[in-house]
Amino acid sequence: MPRFFLTLSYNGTGYNGWQAQDNTPNTIQQILQEKLSMILQEQVELTGCGRTDTGVNAKNYMAHFDSNCPDLIENKNHWVYKFNTVLPVSISVNNIHKVKDDAHARYHAEERTYFYFLHQQKNPFIENSSWYLYGDLDFELMNKAAALLLNYSDFTSFSKLHTQNKTNNCKITKALWQNSHEHEWRFTICADRFLRGMVRAIVGTLVLVGRKKISLEEFKKVIEAKDRTAAGQNAPAHGLFLTGIKYPTQLFID
Repeated sequence: MPRFFLTLSYNGTGYNGWQAQDNTPNTIQQILQEKLSMILQEQVELTGCGRTDTGVNAKNYMAHFDSNCPDLIENKNHWVYKFNTVLPVSISVNNIHKVKDDAHARYHAEERTYFYFLHQQKNPFIENSSWYLYGDLDFELMNKAAALLLNYSDFTSFSKLHTQNKTNNCKITKALWQNSHEHEWRFTICADRFLRGMVRAIVGTLVLVGRKKISLEEFKKVIEAKDRTAAGQNAPAHGLFLTGIKYPTQLFID
């Protein structure tokens, strides 16, 4: 059966994360599967590029599914429109790609990019998509700490406890705070994979550095401890966005 990648965006506010769960229908995956199955008149099972936790957003999320629909690509604009007519306003399908039959949205992803947004002056227009944090923050010092992440591979200290991960090793290739607008900051982090809760735990710990509650040397010790209790609290979910997924080009047919 032909395989397709869907490019999605969603506002995670009010949802219990991406992954379908037995105890709630209120997940992104569950809603998408039900609506796409209804429109295509066949059972659709989506496999996502990874989990996003409760309240976390995605601007560029990828998921794969198999379908016998003959014109998903030939009549792509029609299908994108049709899917979106039955989805809630908080979820959108942006594109459809035909891929090789063995292409996997999760396992073939080579790099993932997250943004975390933080603002220091109250702004009602971004309150639901950025963390309002009052007080002085030394972003230059926070960037020095963020750069240290690239020297490590084991991020157990920033991982949610009791997960089923076989390894807590990740390769971080970028970690940087940038001033996006006046009083507004964006943290960009890229890696081959991320652990559950990892980005929010890193942000929460970098804020401790920015407030000079821990030093750069203490930040290094947090990483090296390989102990979640050594790191700071998770930053709020609503400021986090999955923004990019990179795949080998040879996976794509159309």
